Amino acid sequence: MGKKIKKEAEPPPKDVFDPLTIESKKVATVVLMLNSPEEEILAKACEAIYKFALKGEENKTTLLELGAVEPLTKLLTHEDKIVRRNATMIFGIMASNNDVKKLLRELDVMNSVIAQLAPEEEVVIHEFASLCLANMSAEYTSKVQIFEHGGLEPLIRLLSSPDPDVKKNSIECIYNLVQDFKCRATLPELNAIPPILELFKSEYPIIQLLALKTLGVITNDKESRAMLRDNQGMDHLIKILEAKELNDLHIEALSVIANCLEDMDTMVQIQQTGGLKKLLVFAENSTIPDIQKNAAKAITKAAYDPENRKFFHEQEVEKCLVTLLGSESDGTKIAASQAISVMCENLSSKEFFNHQGIPQLVQLLKSDNEEVREAAALALANLTTCNPTNANAAAEADGIDPLINILSSKRDGAVANAATVLTNMAMQEALRVSIQSRDIMHALIGPLHSANMVVQSKAALTIAATACDVEARAELRNSGGLEPLIELLRSKNDEVRRHASWAVMVCASDELMASELCRLGALDILEEINLSVSRKNKFSEVAYNKLLNNHLSLKYSQTGYLSSSNIISDGFYDYGRINPGTKFWPLKDLCLQEPNDLRTVLLVNSKSDVSPPPSTEDKSSDIGYGRSISSSSSLRRASKEKASAGFGSPTEDKSEPASGRNTAVSKSAAKEKGSRKSKGKKEEEKLKEEEEVTVVLKWAGEGSPDKEWSPPADPDFCVYVYEVTKSILPITNIREQIEALAKYVAEKMGGKISKDKLQDFSWELHISELKFQLKSNVVPIGQIKKGIFYHRALLFKALADKIGIGCSLVRGEYGRAWNEVKLMNESQKGVIGGLPPPEVYIVDLIFHPGGLMKLKSKEADRYRFL
Repeated sequence: MGKKIKKEAEPPPKDVFDPLTIESKKVATVVLMLNSPEEEILAKACEAIYKFALKGEENKTTLLELGAVEPLTKLLTHEDKIVRRNATMIFGIMASNNDVKKLLRELDVMNSVIAQLAPEEEVVIHEFASLCLANMSAEYTSKVQIFEHGGLEPLIRLLSSPDPDVKKNSIECIYNLVQDFKCRATLPELNAIPPILELFKSEYPIIQLLALKTLGVITNDKESRAMLRDNQGMDHLIKILEAKELNDLHIEALSVIANCLEDMDTMVQIQQTGGLKKLLVFAENSTIPDIQKNAAKAITKAAYDPENRKFFHEQEVEKCLVTLLGSESDGTKIAASQAISVMCENLSSKEFFNHQGIPQLVQLLKSDNEEVREAAALALANLTTCNPTNANAAAEADGIDPLINILSSKRDGAVANAATVLTNMAMQEALRVSIQSRDIMHALIGPLHSANMVVQSKAALTIAATACDVEARAELRNSGGLEPLIELLRSKNDEVRRHASWAVMVCASDELMASELCRLGALDILEEINLSVSRKNKFSEVAYNKLLNNHLSLKYSQTGYLSSSNIISDGFYDYGRINPGTKFWPLKDLCLQEPNDLRTVLLVNSKSDVSPPPSTEDKSSDIGYGRSISSSSSLRRASKEKASAGFGSPTEDKSEPASGRNTAVSKSAAKEKGSRKSKGKKEEEKLKEEEEVTVVLKWAGEGSPDKEWSPPADPDFCVYVYEVTKSILPITNIREQIEALAKYVAEKMGGKISKDKLQDFSWELHISELKFQLKSNVVPIGQIKKGIFYHRALLFKALADKIGIGCSLVRGEYGRAWNEVKLMNESQKGVIGGLPPPEVYIVDLIFHPGGLMKLKSKEADRYRFL
């Protein structure tokens, strides 16, 4: 046999690359391999990069700088499962780096990552894809991208995954997503509550905690609360509270329960299961601040229901809440204060806090934490509302100063609450005086300028409560508070506008403030408001009328009417009729103007800087004179008593006038007086009276010089006041008083004028001469010796107000004006058991001075209109 020859191996084809095994020690080389078309190389490169990135943040940054992210994103959609899995694992780790997150958002890879959550993918891919999304979802922009790419639904599905890491990553991502309202609103549609509740059964505390935190967020929505209740979620939560070994979950469980208590059906369910008592146990016995805080929050939510408040009161929850006020945790203090603010709607609880709780709350007003101060102020606001005893307790605990300090807080809620407490305190005069003494008006300027409407409203209401006397109103004016207050009248908010109107109404209680408010435009704004059906309110109407009633000069010019209750005081001037929107000039400006062709301004002024002269004849008349010069209020009261006596029992007897001047009394009275007195005594009285008149003239003309501007003096009017006080005031019959005063006025203004000679009565020339002499358009009423209708009517009203005769002043057309008085008509039948109703008369000051014409008579019409 021949020898066998060995067969040689065939050489490889020339176009095939021989296999090459490379061991790389540089990460940059591996990054380059990511662009390889070979699946095995890609898989090994990804595996190596994953191990490198797992070692620390610096390595992640290195990979980012080497440009590894962009080629890796392409591998997320690779056909090979191993390559795709390894690339997903890298992104799960890398996405915790902020710079990587930013680049991933720019590369828009969210859709590719969400695709890895598909059911057919491996559990490992689910784990790292969900981890990537959990890391990305920490930022708002990524939340939006995940939601818009439909990532929420697969994440909810993965909550049922058998792998705990997948569950943890998915619930963490969902927790981050539901911070956004849109995501939260979608959960009920996706039926997310049942799988989240199932996570409570997990053996991993972190998963249970994340599930509770997620529920704590989504139960802020009504639909989610209802779904939780329908899926017996409250039972799960109560079981967690009952399990002592789950004490690390109690904080979050209480937070979820607190949210659910806003739902009435859930509230009933908790009542039935005894959950309320468990809340009290946690609040009373726990030493963990966050548990105390959340328990107090849950009590707050539950206490909105009256039955629950009653239950809590029976369980003496007030003692527990007062104890929590002393906690070292600010969060617990805030929650306890909020619980007290709700519990005090129960009257019994409100009384309890009067003895305990208010001093602790006042101490919290001094806290450095603004939220604590706000919560304490809220509790005090509710405690002191409609409760003077609690308001006193807050003041006795030295609460006024810290409350005023809070008015300068940056937190609007704190300012509004503090203002409410001060308003409640100011309902009592003693406390109001104490508040006023602490510069409250200056402290309210800031809140008046606030952009927050609640703060504006509360500040205006506080001014309405505290500006009840002249000094407080002067402080408000001097502090510059009137301007912002008036500006609030323009508010579009009804409550702000109403409270501002209320404050203006209170501030308009004296003439000086009323004039200032009108100067700043309050009257115009109120007039505009009252023309609107939707904007006006009761306070705006009352404020408008009060401004006019305390600025009678403007009222008479605008309305042409002064009632008997509108008492003309010194400084009143008749500017003439003005139309709405026309500027009303102040008296000082009018006095400083040169005389012109405009209508004469009539001034009423009996002011002087020295005391009135003493009388040597009749002490009672002297006292009356002194009152009439300084103030008409006491005479008004005296006249009202006298008038009511006259209405009730008219008498034929007349008391003798204090003066013997025939111009001041009727002829019959003068004759009667003449028959009683001797001629010698008459002359003696005449001499005394002349001396007194001389003293009055001197007193009116020689006032002490004042550096500030003052209206022109009117010595003649001072004499008029003196004379009518002496001669007409003592008359007991009101009708005779009116007749005597009418004759007196007519005599001082040129006497009786017959109807056919009315056109010849040259009063215009006389007035022009006075304007020329005074070099002013303003003419004191006492200097006019020839007066027509509107001159006489004004003088009659001014003198009648000085001696307490009730009469109105009405402006007519074409220079007409008249006075209306109410008198009892003895011929009328009265109402059973009451006085007969009075009738209105017009006083004749021109044709038959002293005559009285019934308002609706033809004679009165001729007097007024012809």
